[in-house]
Amino acid sequence: MPVTPVSGAGSAPVETPPPTQGVRAPKQEYDSELFLGLLVTQLRNQDPSSSMETSEIVAQTTSLAMMESLSAMRTLVEESALQQQEAFALQMRDAAATLLGKEVSYLDADGVEHTGIATAVSYKDAVPTVTIGDESIALDKVSGVTGTVSTDATEPPPATDGATDSQGDIAA
Repeated sequence: MPVTPVSGAGSAPVETPPPTQGVRAPKQEYDSELFLGLLVTQLRNQDPSSSMETSEIVAQTTSLAMMESLSAMRTLVEESALQQQEAFALQMRDAAATLLGKEVSYLDADGVEHTGIATAVSYKDAVPTVTIGDESIALDKVSGVTGTVSTDATEPPPATDGATDSQGDIAA
């Protein structure tokens, strides 16, 4: 429906553009705006001879406050869950990084256990992957870590209590 220009004494014609938005979709959640709108409508349309009891208004206002508190609590719980997911992702990355240079065991798709040295870690997927030999293994498929492998073949293994025998070997 087009709107015709309106002009007044000493004013320029004003045109109102046609509405560009369609009908607003109904709200899927109740909020304080809706609640207060209903309360105001109820107060406007009440019978003047039998107006609303004060206790009813207080009860409805209390319900509004409780609803807002629950909504705020839900938001906090959702934020907390997101923070926990982020913390878990960081823990997985840290766990994958600590495997570098260690002898790692994993089960393949057939259930056969393989062992190798973890040489690289990738964080491109949701679950970090560890490179063992030619295979990229998801961190959650790692079944065990047996120890650190020395990268220098001439380096003697560390003594557990510092005691060595006369030939420099670790004393039993």
